[in-house]
Amino acid sequence: MPKNLWNDSEASKLTGLDLLVYRSNLLGADRSVCNIYGGNTGSKTVEKDFRGREVKTLWVKGSGSDLATMRRKDFAGLRLDDVLPLFEREAMTDEEMTAYLSQCLISLNLPRQSIETLLHAFIPAAHTDHTHPDAVISLACSADGESWARKLYGKRMAWVPYIRPGFTLSKWIGQAVRESPKIECVIMGKHGLVTWDDDPRACYDKTIRIIQQAEDFIAGQPGARTVFAVTRAPILTPDRRREIVAQILPAARGAASVAGRMVARYDDSPDVLDFVGADAPAARAVATVGAACPDHLVHTKRTPLFVDWDGADLQSLTASLQSGVAQYIADYRKYFDEHKGPDDKIGNPAPRVVLIPGLGMITTGKDAALAQVSADLYHRAIAVMRGATALDRFVSLTEAESFAVEYWPLELYKLTLRPPDRELAGRIAFITGGASGIGRATAFRLAAEGAHVVIADLNVSGAETVAAELVKKHGAKRGLAVACDVTNEEQVTAAFRQTVLTYGGVDIVVSNAGLAASAPVTETSRAEWDRIYDVLATGYFLVSREAFKTWQAQGIGGSLIFVASKNGLIGSKNAAAYNSAKAAEIHLARSLAEEGGPSGVRVNVVNPDAVVQDSGIWDAGWREARAKGMGVPPDQLEEVYRQRTTLKTNVYAEDVAEAILFFASERSAKTTGGILNVDGGLVAAYVR
Repeated sequence: MPKNLWNDSEASKLTGLDLLVYRSNLLGADRSVCNIYGGNTGSKTVEKDFRGREVKTLWVKGSGSDLATMRRKDFAGLRLDDVLPLFEREAMTDEEMTAYLSQCLISLNLPRQSIETLLHAFIPAAHTDHTHPDAVISLACSADGESWARKLYGKRMAWVPYIRPGFTLSKWIGQAVRESPKIECVIMGKHGLVTWDDDPRACYDKTIRIIQQAEDFIAGQPGARTVFAVTRAPILTPDRRREIVAQILPAARGAASVAGRMVARYDDSPDVLDFVGADAPAARAVATVGAACPDHLVHTKRTPLFVDWDGADLQSLTASLQSGVAQYIADYRKYFDEHKGPDDKIGNPAPRVVLIPGLGMITTGKDAALAQVSADLYHRAIAVMRGATALDRFVSLTEAESFAVEYWPLELYKLTLRPPDRELAGRIAFITGGASGIGRATAFRLAAEGAHVVIADLNVSGAETVAAELVKKHGAKRGLAVACDVTNEEQVTAAFRQTVLTYGGVDIVVSNAGLAASAPVTETSRAEWDRIYDVLATGYFLVSREAFKTWQAQGIGGSLIFVASKNGLIGSKNAAAYNSAKAAEIHLARSLAEEGGPSGVRVNVVNPDAVVQDSGIWDAGWREARAKGMGVPPDQLEEVYRQRTTLKTNVYAEDVAEAILFFASERSAKTTGGILNVDGGLVAAYVR
């Protein structure tokens, strides 16, 4: 049920463009009223141009923005007197219209105007709302949509059949409103709703009222309560669902990463489970009809992949999922070839939405935010399919109509507004000991190159702080904190499981968790020896084992990086346990490089030395112990280390992070079993 969110005390303080921003945000706040990135709003005001002259101005949403989060900068202002003469034209191509409107902007540095700008110009009212409400689209996407809409709205409505947005649709709507000035709304077949008024609140109120009437009308239909109510899917507990999904997600992600790494998201919301498990009518038949709205297509594709499963055999589910993705890709390429124009280039052919009875929905995207967008839009699609089926039968765009939207230059233009992909776009990185020192620096470096980063650490609060900083700087879900004691098998397994459930898999694993102790061998206790080996040898093994399991399931390779030490290459007194454990890490890496090579898994080692700043190891007593062994005061240790290097330099965590980035990225695509020292130059540690 859409809520009327208008607040007179807030709105009374606003005028002009600020009032349009306010109204737009209210409409976008409810996704059942307007899809994310979808719809548009407009207002006509009087502004002053660069010469101080008053100019009638049409403010309209800028292309690619979202009503829920729009600000003043996201609106384009156009000189209305220059736009209105276009109504007299008979036809206009998208290219002609876009070029013309770009000349009508009232000032420089404004965003590109919405493709539906003329809709707002041609309606003779001061304020217009174009939205994609679930209930109204249910009417518009039912087999007898115009009749149902007429039964509800009568003469208060004009209906226009589906046509791709642009000049013609805008003129049709403008003509309908001008010819029938008493109508309240226009319903666009398979598309959405348009309302208008000379008062901004009245315009908003009308939008909400029209939508509520559609919701009430559909709810009153005899079949409204039984649509998708009978299920044939297995009844599984939430824990069992997640247990299964954690096992199949890497395979799904790997199969879908044919055109670059994708992030996968799992959704088992009640509406999704009801839909995918429906028996009357069959969910597959409804889901594969087509998209519920043209605005969905870029993020959901025309249809989802529907994978049948009876709840019995997990191995067969994985096989069906992988074969289903492969078939979907083949079908998509055929769809592209049948409809492509001479200048069209195929996009990612993998499914964006995967539906599995009993489990729910998997969505994919180039990053976590886009995977979430796909999920959000498919929730809207389910609501539309439910409503249309309650009326009679859900219908959608034809294949040709869908292709015309999906590969529409003006729609593809929106994608160019996104920043270019960084080097690690779509990659998932898992870093042990990521709350401080080298791990923390590595988390920030990999995230800066586009990776989603999991901070695995005993210090949970520290990991959460790092993850929060990554999210603040790079966006939603760019950082994830997980509790992980690398010596505990159950915690390591749980940390990888949480990573898979959050992102779909993992690509980069940095084993960095560490500790150190310094004592003569005669003073080294068995407990101290075991403690060091538990973390530096056994811990690295346990993390590697889980990483390899995930990579085998994904089938797209991976990069494992050990943060060892120059102490693993050269001996030093009073550190037998630490030195030998670091040597074990290095040889474990060499062994795993051989084991992982055939499946595209690369394993390499970074050997830092004397990274003192912001280090949990050094702050836990290692500084004092090493200083004592060298016979120098602790506060002079860094200078001693600097002087002993060939380059006469100190090594910082950020320096080591650069070496880790090299092994994590495609820069080292043909390197495995390698060792890269980051120590300022120590002759004894030169790799031979």
